[in-house]
Amino acid sequence: MKYNILKKSFYAVFVGSALAFSACTDLTETVFSEIPGDGSYEMTAEDIQAQYGTIYDRLRDMYNGWEGYQDISEECGDLIMTPFRYETSGWGVQYVSLHKHEYHANIAHLYRPWYSCYQGINACNQLLDDESISSNEESKAELRTYRALFYYVLFDLWRNIPLETTLKVPDGYMPTQESPENTYNFIVNELIESKPYLTKEVEFGQINYYGACMILAKMYLNRNAWFPDTTEDKSYYEKACDEVNEIINDGKYTLATDYLNPFKADTYDPEVILAFVYDKTYAGMGTNYYCKWYLSGSQDIFGVTLDAWNGSACVPQFLATYDVDDSRKTDCWRWGPQTDRKGNQIYINGVALNYTVDVYAIEKPGAAGMQGARLQKYEIVEGDISVSNDDVPFFRLTDAYFIKAECLLRLGGYNGETEQDAADIVTMVRQRAFKNNPSKAIRTVAQLKGGSCYDYGLRETQGDINEAGDLVNVVNTKTHEGGNDIILGGLLDDLAWEFVYEHHRRQDLIRFKMTNGCNVFNGKSWFGKSANTNASDRHVDIFPIQQGFLDANPNLKQNLGF
Repeated sequence: MKYNILKKSFYAVFVGSALAFSACTDLTETVFSEIPGDGSYEMTAEDIQAQYGTIYDRLRDMYNGWEGYQDISEECGDLIMTPFRYETSGWGVQYVSLHKHEYHANIAHLYRPWYSCYQGINACNQLLDDESISSNEESKAELRTYRALFYYVLFDLWRNIPLETTLKVPDGYMPTQESPENTYNFIVNELIESKPYLTKEVEFGQINYYGACMILAKMYLNRNAWFPDTTEDKSYYEKACDEVNEIINDGKYTLATDYLNPFKADTYDPEVILAFVYDKTYAGMGTNYYCKWYLSGSQDIFGVTLDAWNGSACVPQFLATYDVDDSRKTDCWRWGPQTDRKGNQIYINGVALNYTVDVYAIEKPGAAGMQGARLQKYEIVEGDISVSNDDVPFFRLTDAYFIKAECLLRLGGYNGETEQDAADIVTMVRQRAFKNNPSKAIRTVAQLKGGSCYDYGLRETQGDINEAGDLVNVVNTKTHEGGNDIILGGLLDDLAWEFVYEHHRRQDLIRFKMTNGCNVFNGKSWFGKSANTNASDRHVDIFPIQQGFLDANPNLKQNLGF
């Protein structure tokens, strides 16, 4: 299934050629240099899909290209960080401003999602401008849905974005930004109109009816958080619930029996609703999970040959939130002394490789090379000489279940289902993580609606590094805010344990509120990041537009507050 989409992406159908066979026993080819002008050749849906290569490529690049959507969605949250690494020539410095919410228009991460999304949108528009393609209702719906997906990402990050639906523009044309309300309505309308023409068949790596349901559910779920100055409209939670109910009730997808199954390389899992297909051979790129997280010299842990860059780490406060019997802790994270495949201790420059849980600081001095637990959620394949072949789940069935649970809790029940049904859903998902202690999988309504167990507060051990490599002039910062004031804090915890490093956390922290009116994203402190308790100041809910794009198009206006 994976290689069907790869062939559609990379073994291009030349638009200007077609094969004609006069009979099944006559294999003589008639090759045209262009599609016959008399209209005798009509492209099939498969011919059209073969031209989607740029779309698939831009989705991969937008998501997991260097400093892409996955990173920008997680680095500013409370689960992971990429600290300044003072032992490795400053690696990580470009992530510090993201983590501290000190955004500016020259952050490198502001480039790739914007650039790749608009490239993908242009590819969709180019095909939709072709009447021989747009006259096919299914293909037209697919292209509109892919375009809506790109716009969903752009809207999530920036809100005030240009909205373009054609490449047929006059010379010298420069796009202008549309209002967030109009863009939101456009994305929703595109998906509503396209859904009836989308297939309900499941083909790995391709958008279908249920993928459109998921984008719509995300649009509805986040509507009130994205427009915080308007009165909360709970009908959007009803709409989100309706969308995911279609996915759940149709039964085309099933929960993986093992938590890690959807994150394995080259493995299609029936939990995945939409995957971005990475393949280092056929797609020209893989993911960079191993390289981004591990210290140079760590190859023998996994039996790989590619060296790593030593960057990211788990926020210690988050690692402390896991229940000791939650298998997702060791499924996702690696810490402590490291051994090779034979169990032998690994040494780097004569020093035993030992990933500590604790980290000094996000900056000044930053972190030593071995500080911080490392991610192992996405499979790192033994013998790999390059980057990974993991096919990343952008939407999976568990997400649909959690959206339903959240909506039921926010609504106090809906359409005959109750808050207890929400608790039952979360319990069902947790069961695969507590196989050795099933009673701990149970979550009650009170727990989900109660506070978070995350020990929020500012934590750092700052100082200077002397010539001997020792930390001196030490200043310890440790404050305690806790999470009891987070509304639906228990559910927010479960979202973290289930969806760590799946482009979830920023969106979730913006959506969940505290009793003082702030959202958690702004109102809480965590490792290296201070709280902003001004509930009306939410300008960092979105990002500034990168300066290069502003310079290239004088019609663009910077987002407020930057």
